[in-house]
Amino acid sequence: MSVPRLRILWSFARPHQRSLALALVLALVGSGMGLATPMVTKGVLDALGGSDSLRGPLLALLLLLVVGSAVMYWQWTLLGALGERVVLRARESMVRRFLRATVPAVTRRPPGELVTRVTSDTVLLHQAATGAPVGLINAVVMLLGTLVLMGVLDLVLLGTVAAAVAVVGVLFAVLMPGIATAQQRAQDHLGRLGGNLEGALRAIRTVKAGRAEDRTAERIVADARVSAEYGVRANRREALAWTIALAGIQLAIILVLGVGAWRVAEGDLEVSSLIAFLLYAFGLMDPISELSQNITTLQSGIAAAERIRETDELDSEEGAVREGPVQEAVVVEKTSVQDTPVLELRAVTAAYGPDAKPAVRGVDLVIPRHGHTAIVGPSGAGKTTLFSLVLRFLEPTGGELLLDGRPYRGHSHDEIRSRLAYVEQDTPVVPGTIRDNLLLSRPDATDAELRRVLDEVRLAEKVDALGDGLDTPLSGAAVSGGERQRIALARALLRTPDVLLLDEATAQLDGLTEAAVQSCVRARAATGAVVTIAHRLSTVIDADTIVVMEAGRVRARGSHGELLATDTLYRELVEALRIAAPAGRPESTILG
Repeated sequence: MSVPRLRILWSFARPHQRSLALALVLALVGSGMGLATPMVTKGVLDALGGSDSLRGPLLALLLLLVVGSAVMYWQWTLLGALGERVVLRARESMVRRFLRATVPAVTRRPPGELVTRVTSDTVLLHQAATGAPVGLINAVVMLLGTLVLMGVLDLVLLGTVAAAVAVVGVLFAVLMPGIATAQQRAQDHLGRLGGNLEGALRAIRTVKAGRAEDRTAERIVADARVSAEYGVRANRREALAWTIALAGIQLAIILVLGVGAWRVAEGDLEVSSLIAFLLYAFGLMDPISELSQNITTLQSGIAAAERIRETDELDSEEGAVREGPVQEAVVVEKTSVQDTPVLELRAVTAAYGPDAKPAVRGVDLVIPRHGHTAIVGPSGAGKTTLFSLVLRFLEPTGGELLLDGRPYRGHSHDEIRSRLAYVEQDTPVVPGTIRDNLLLSRPDATDAELRRVLDEVRLAEKVDALGDGLDTPLSGAAVSGGERQRIALARALLRTPDVLLLDEATAQLDGLTEAAVQSCVRARAATGAVVTIAHRLSTVIDADTIVVMEAGRVRARGSHGELLATDTLYRELVEALRIAAPAGRPESTILG
């Protein structure tokens, strides 16, 4: 265990060093009482051989038992509570760090792996950051104290025991690094297992539809097998270490019995001293086993601490996140910029990594304060990247974005997002109830306001029919894809944002429901800006402006009719899907 690695572990315990110091004092007091017991026992035996009273030694033994038990209870409860606080602080820190990290930083790792660090790794941290350091120091003091008191009783017998302890110590030093390496690799593969399993469970319908249960399970279980293999290696080394330790101590006791009996026969040692020495020898295994256990715990905890501290390297969005709406500050700002576009992109270029190919290049785009803008284009054209830039999930590598004429860099992430509402194409629901999902970005909304937006997306009757209404818990199986879309859209409409960003919020809706949703989108476009990544013709026809993207660039812009007449790519997209130029309102069809 190197000093830098120990420092990583110590960083978790440092805020609680006073409690750790108290726990150490209690442990040493308890150990001191344990060390005194054989000496008091010797006093009892000496009293038996003479005319002295046994009352004093027996009362001393009883006092050691009662006080020692009280100290042990205090120490255990203190360390237990301290360990829980360390784990809670680590978990709270990681959860907040994950949610405040940049989107690319979080999404480049499997979610299940990050969950494993919050759950499994912090469990290993529990003992390693609190009980193990105290136990390690206490075991060393206990071992040294035992050897010193053995020396007080008889130096010859001490030499016999010291030789056995030295051999055991050398063997432990040789075996422990291998145990630490095996445990670390086992934990790494356990994290991979968590990530792969989480992904498979998310795609369980696809897995079953593809009859791939066994193949998927085999890929996931492969990491479980490797983790188990390293766990077995660590276990074998631990078993060998313990076997050597037990055999060494037992051999030392046999030698003490033989040499001690000879010295008693020669008159060089009292029988009571030999018995007391044997009590220390029998108890010698306690500090040695405590040393071994705490070293192993420290090694596992250090590996876990390193994995937890790796999350500190996640890029974080600057600025604290404020809860709730900030409408009042926005209104003051809006009154002075009515003639300025609400959003503007000027020669924006962006990539998803320093060595990655740009996803968008030189994009110029103006979003007026009112109206509906649709963005279309083939897959990989850069449509979703534009939304990531607008929402500041991704920072541009060139050019700049402006909000109300001010560069994005002059706003915090929270200020920008307080002006926007976003509906994802996959429309995930957050853990909790329907109410929790609707109130996610506007926690102060009233039930009447919730009812209004549910009516707008044609979901009010569905919610009323549920047993718990708005307080019905949501899960992946509780709502359909179309209902998830409508809940997400209702959540966005509740915000009354300046800009509503829709990654085709009607893709999974039936015709009647889609018509109602499109109606409320048109109404919102009359009072604010709506930007849609369009996959359906109905969205394109409703738009005031259509932006055509290709290979990360804006290729053309205009109305549906204008683009049909002037842009080849747009016309090919339309013609490929057999969509005629609208004389009225054509049937909804997937586009882009």
